Amino acid sequence: MNRERSDEKIAAAKQAIRKLLDQGERVSVPQLVKMTGASRGFFYKNPIVRAEIDRAMEQQAGTINPRRGILDKAMEGRIDLLQEEIFRLRQENQALRDENQRLQKIISKKSRSEFRSL
Repeated sequence: MNRERSDEKIAAAKQAIRKLLDQGERVSVPQLVKMTGASRGFFYKNPIVRAEIDRAMEQQAGTINPRRGILDKAMEGRIDLLQEEIFRLRQENQALRDENQRLQKIISKKSRSEFRSL
């Protein structure tokens, strides 16, 4: 009787894993717990189910999550804006350095002329 229930749980877990893979969703133990009602421990301790989960995760490692693509595009836009700001700030920084150098030369000339007048 226990063996029969265990086999049913294993079959349900495998079916849930396949369903997640077919739908392109990420396979995770919490997601499988929600779908099957089995305990977290069942998914971690049962070697047959654990092997299925590991296989599914390896298979998904090469695939790209569709939501990730959207986030990547948004981040690329943000990176472009930040790079433009860095460029602008570098130009501003250089202009301020040039002005500082020019003003220091003026001060240096005034100091020399004041020294000479003594």
